[in-house]
Order: sequence, then structure tokens, then C-alpha cells
Amino acid sequence: MKTFLLLIATIIAMAQAVSFFELVNQEWTTFKMEHNKIYKNDIEERFRMKIFMDNKHKIAKHNGNYEMKSVPYKLKMNKYGDLLHHEFVNILNGFNKSINTQLRSERPLSSAAFIEPANVVLPKSIDWRELGAVTPVKDQGHCGSCWSFSATGALEGQHFRRTGVLVSLSEQNLIDCSGKYGNNGCNGGLMDQAFQYIKDNGGLDTEVSYPYEAENDNCRYSPINNGASDIGFVDIPEGNEHKLKAAVATMGPVSVAIDASHQSFQFYSEGTYYEPECSSQNLDHGVLVVGYGTDENDQDYWLVKNSWSETWGNNGYIKMARNKQNHCGIATSASYPLVGSQG
Repeated sequence: MKTFLLLIATIIAMAQAVSFFELVNQEWTTFKMEHNKIYKNDIEERFRMKIFMDNKHKIAKHNGNYEMKSVPYKLKMNKYGDLLHHEFVNILNGFNKSINTQLRSERPLSSAAFIEPANVVLPKSIDWRELGAVTPVKDQGHCGSCWSFSATGALEGQHFRRTGVLVSLSEQNLIDCSGKYGNNGCNGGLMDQAFQYIKDNGGLDTEVSYPYEAENDNCRYSPINNGASDIGFVDIPEGNEHKLKAAVATMGPVSVAIDASHQSFQFYSEGTYYEPECSSQNLDHGVLVVGYGTDENDQDYWLVKNSWSETWGNNGYIKMARNKQNHCGIATSASYPLVGSQG
């Protein structure tokens, strides 16, 4: 009898193991199809599959804590699920990476300090998407060009405020043409250097005329395709979240740099992001603040537009903790371009 029961238990265990293996394979197949994943050979695919399963486990563990209300935000699997975390950071996060400091010092910057408007009561919340100043979420692909998307987003917003017309601008133009300002294309750059290039160049081409390639290429700027220009830029006082709030409320979307080096950011889904290990000085990713507010749990947040497609985060956006001692450095390197009467 004992032998029979042992045999039954063994059969059940084997069936469960087969069932689990089939489930894993099914999830992996679905992931590959959904994100158009193709690998060089079976060895690489097995390697990527293991990473995918490890990441799924980490996400599930975190979300268990979210359900217990011990963390304020949720994670989800996305197209970066087959990447090791250090691979992800090296590929996607391009703020201030390999920046050419010598070239930067040779070109003076047309910057001004932000002065908060007097006698203005700042709204409790604002969302520039609702006001028409924000283009759809874009996708930088496997290129460290986040800085260019942050810069175009800020200029798109300022151009809209000046003209009433929302024009999608060319990140590829910045990648290919602003090298003399210290930027390094897919290997990183800075938003202020992008604003300075646009000023000196007399403008930036439209996205339609100069489409994104996710790689470095020869400069092909054409003045006839100019979509917007700036006359300089304004820097927000470093680390001052109140000044950043005032700038967002009164001026529009603002370019910022953040510490996005944590795996929690890689798989963010919803809720207000607060990462205890986040740095306010070690910044590696350029994004765009398009608003702010307070969530249903009375947590203040910044509404941030990313450039990793609408499949990442909350349709391409993330709510980041506000009034938490400059969390993730969101107010450390904030700026926006100045647009003249001609836009």
C-alpha cells in the first residue's frame, strides 16, 4: 500500500513539474512574440529565458509587498525583462555618460537663473498633457539618447505655449549634430548642451523630416524643416523642489535628470515611486516633468514622461515621490529652453 501511495505521489509530482515547465515555456513564448524577440542561438535564448524568469520572480515578490502595502508602487514585466540590470542601465541611461568636458568648456552657455513669478498662487496639481503641451510618448530603443528626448520634450512644450501649435521635434537631429557641444549621441549627453546647440544652430528639425534611428548618424539638419528654436535656457536652482514646482506650474514641462539605476525603476508599473536607495547626485537618466499632484494616499508626486515607449510604466509615465528631500535628484539638474517670439 505504501509503495502504491508513493508511486501516486511521484506521478502527481511529475505531472506538476511538467505542468510548471509548460507554463514557463508558454510565458516565455508569449513574451518573445509580444516584444518581437529574436536570439542568435539556443545558448543565448536559454540565457535570456533564465534572466526573464529571475526578473518575473523579483517582480512577483515586490508586488506581494505592494499588496501588503509595504511599498507604494507596483512593478510589471516589460520588454526589458530579458536583460540583466547592468545591461539595461548601460544601454538605456545616457545622461552625462561619456560627456566631452573639453568641448563643453569651449562653448559658452546661454543660461539664466530661474526667478519665481511674484504674487502667483501655485495650483495644487497640474498636468500639461491635458493642456495640449505634450507629444505622445516616444521610444529611444537601445540607444542612450534619453537626454535628447528630454530636451525635445521641453522645447515642444515651450513652443506650444508660445505658438499654440504642438510640433514633434527630432531627437535624431540632436544625436547627429550636437557633438561639438560635448554630447555623444547614443553614448550620452546633456539637455543644456542640446538647448545651446539649438540656439546656436537657429533651430531644430521636425520629427517627420528627420526621423529617429536609434543610432548615431551623419548630421542632416535642414533649415527648411525647422520645427522650433530657442534663445537660451533657464536653470532651476539645484535641489530646490519648490522652485521646480513653480517652474512646472508657470512655465510648462521641464527637463530633469534622475537616478534611474535601480531595478525597481526598470519594471515600474503604477503608484508613486519611492526607492530608498535612490541618489540625489548620481544621475544617469534624462526625463521630462509634465506635471505634479497628490495621489489617493496623500503622497505628493511628480508626473514624469519617460522615453521607453508606452509599454513601460503607466503608459510611458511614472509618478515620482515629491517633497521627499529631492528624491532621485529630480530637482538637481532641471532646466527648460527659452523660446522667443518667433518660436
